Amino acid sequence: MGTGTEEPSRSGGGSASRARGLAVKALVLLGGALLLKWLRKSTTRWDHARAVADSLIGEKFSREQARRDPAGYFNMRTLTCPATEMVDGSRVLYFEQAFWRTHQKPFRQRFYMVKPCPKEMKCDVQLSSYAIRDVEEYKNFCDRPKDQRPQPEEVIGDITEHLTTVHLSRCERGKRCLYEGSTPPSGYPNSWNGASYCTSELIVHKNGEVHNWDRGYDDEGNQVWGPKAGPYEFKPATPPSSYDYMFSPLNLPSALALEKTCFHL
Repeated sequence: MGTGTEEPSRSGGGSASRARGLAVKALVLLGGALLLKWLRKSTTRWDHARAVADSLIGEKFSREQARRDPAGYFNMRTLTCPATEMVDGSRVLYFEQAFWRTHQKPFRQRFYMVKPCPKEMKCDVQLSSYAIRDVEEYKNFCDRPKDQRPQPEEVIGDITEHLTTVHLSRCERGKRCLYEGSTPPSGYPNSWNGASYCTSELIVHKNGEVHNWDRGYDDEGNQVWGPKAGPYEFKPATPPSSYDYMFSPLNLPSALALEKTCFHL
């Protein structure tokens, strides 16, 4: 009789214990979900700007793309590094681009200014490119020791003409990119090769890749310069191999045309 009365008691206690365990697990999961939601909401506008700036920094190559399609893309090297910071917190990056074989002789040099989009705009980061007052003074800026570079206060004074602005937004879940965006639909004035305006699309990927697609259009909307198959794909630096792309004299006019790109990335 005693055993008969004790078994229901243990069974009932076990059910209650399991119920409490499930309740605790549910609370933990709910708490984790709420915490994750709070963390996502707590990302500030400046966090987005810092993430984009950090992704742009470094040495990147279009080597793999040039191997796949040597007729359509060149093996280019880009190098970006911090140059200074503005009073409002905007980060200024120095950028240069060259053919990988002659990376000490960049054919394009720019300043990038990275900051949050204005609150009234539906984007996260505003990335603008500017001309440099004296490009010779900044050649190989990132490769030099810091005490042999123009100093931060000098950099601010050497930021000149505004060239273009790309507005970036955080990529939707499920995509392999971090941020993506473009210039305004109307683009920016451009007169090279019969163009009247140019546009640029930019994608920053999670693995450090940066994809940039610059194109020029005439008054009738016909593309007159820029890749047609897709954007340039710049990937973080890896040691070059003996198979790396070599330029043909037939490609040199197109290579020189690269200076006329829109966003200059």
